[in-house]
This record gives sequence, C-alpha cells and structure tokens, in this order.
Amino acid sequence: MLLFVLLQAAQAAASGMSLGQLGATIGAGLAVIGAGIGIGKIGSSAMEAIGRQPSVVGEIRTSMIIMAALVEGTALFAIVVCFLALFQ
Repeated sequence: MLLFVLLQAAQAAASGMSLGQLGATIGAGLAVIGAGIGIGKIGSSAMEAIGRQPSVVGEIRTSMIIMAALVEGTALFAIVVCFLALFQ
C-alpha cells in the first residue's frame, strides 16, 4: 500500500507537481497508514484485555471505541491539513 502511494506521488511529481503538493500527498498517505496501525493496536489490546478479564467487557469496549474515535479524528484532521496544503 505504501509503495502504491509513493509511486503515485512520484508519477505526479514527474508530471509537474510542485514540491508542496508532493509533500501533501505523501502526508495524507502517512496519516491514513498511521491511523490504521493505531486502530489495529487498539483493537488487539482490547481483545487481549477481554480475553484476560471477560467480566469487564463493557468498560473495555467503551474505552476502545472512544480511543478509536480519537485516533480517527486525529487522522481526519491530518488529512484535511494535507488537502489544504495541496489546494493552496
């Protein structure tokens, strides 16, 4: 996936894209990759915690959803900043 994003960015750079636009493109890709890794780690940790102590499933699930929403919000904010840089 990362290779695909980098190849698209390199192709766009070769076709006359400015350095700022190239940076915004790579930044948006990295923001999405980082969010995916973060949410995956949250989910895996939550499943481990539920496996160790099944009696607190509700509390763990609530905390997991809140943390995933915060990670997703941060990623969305990063992508918006990259798009603003791209179209400026």
